[in-house]
Amino acid sequence: MVAFFSNTCSIHFLGALLSLLLLLRHANAAAGASSKLPFREAPAFRNGKTCFSSSENTTIHIAMTLDANYLRGTMAAVLSILQHSTCPENVVFHFLWARQEPEVFSSIRSTFPYLNFKVYHFDITRVRGLISKSIRQALDQPLNYARIYLADILPQEVRRLIYLDSDLVMVDDVAKLWEVDLKEKVLAAPEYCHANLTNYFTDAFWSDPELSRTFEGRKPCYFNTGVMLMDVEKWRKGGYSQKVEDWMVVQKQKRIYHLGSLPPFLLVLAGNIKPVDHRWNQHGLGGDNIEGKCRGLHPGPISLLHWSGKGKPWLRLDSRRPCNVDHLWAPYDLYRSSKHSFEE
Repeated sequence: MVAFFSNTCSIHFLGALLSLLLLLRHANAAAGASSKLPFREAPAFRNGKTCFSSSENTTIHIAMTLDANYLRGTMAAVLSILQHSTCPENVVFHFLWARQEPEVFSSIRSTFPYLNFKVYHFDITRVRGLISKSIRQALDQPLNYARIYLADILPQEVRRLIYLDSDLVMVDDVAKLWEVDLKEKVLAAPEYCHANLTNYFTDAFWSDPELSRTFEGRKPCYFNTGVMLMDVEKWRKGGYSQKVEDWMVVQKQKRIYHLGSLPPFLLVLAGNIKPVDHRWNQHGLGGDNIEGKCRGLHPGPISLLHWSGKGKPWLRLDSRRPCNVDHLWAPYDLYRSSKHSFEE
């Protein structure tokens, strides 16, 4: 009986030892895999004492696209939003992807273990026949047009959202932008009513009396579609996806603009949005769409820095030829090999 008990204990001990060894082996393998990921883990950000418990009334919905080529920018944007948010746990990210890239999803999960996010597939066949060649190839990527269909892709319970490009950082509390009163408008964004819209459309557009009358009765104000607050319910009910798409069809038949997804937005909504303070989109920091030359900051307060245009800060920093404004992006760079990013 004693021998049997002794043998039984030995078997249990060996089993436990084997389980422990397997567990340690798995942990080491996981640690090794984690060390090979290109991005470092971001710190956890928690709600302040003034935050309400997370609910649909307090949740801030942010939509962005996910793509391997711009993932480094997306990581920096997410970090900046969380870092400056009073209630980061109330922020939900909705990521749209076009290509199956498992390493992109794993990088998001490992870099932001506590991030509240969902992913959605954007079917590129929806726009494949509607995209016209523009002055810059990056603008022709199908995922660049996903913002048109946000109301169709996201769940019905998402009634309001902020859309953000991946080449920006936020240096203010996103809740301030979220709380903007849309005043019955479908969209809110910083707008520029002294801009010359002539530059955004071709001679074929302006010489056609029917087309050029599009802006009659409203101010031809420019706005950048990289930062938008959207009433998703109004967008759905108003059929705005179809309205924007209709102009893309016209573009295929008769070239009326040079850029990608921006002009059809302007044709539908320019002069008919809720204006937001310019501090919420200090855009154009990437320079123009052809050469991407350096640009300085516009005067005034800043809540969001946007490297729209050809030049991207991570590429210019890596090439050791950064513009003066690129150092403002560097503190949010989580790329492991970046010597210019912040110290953990």
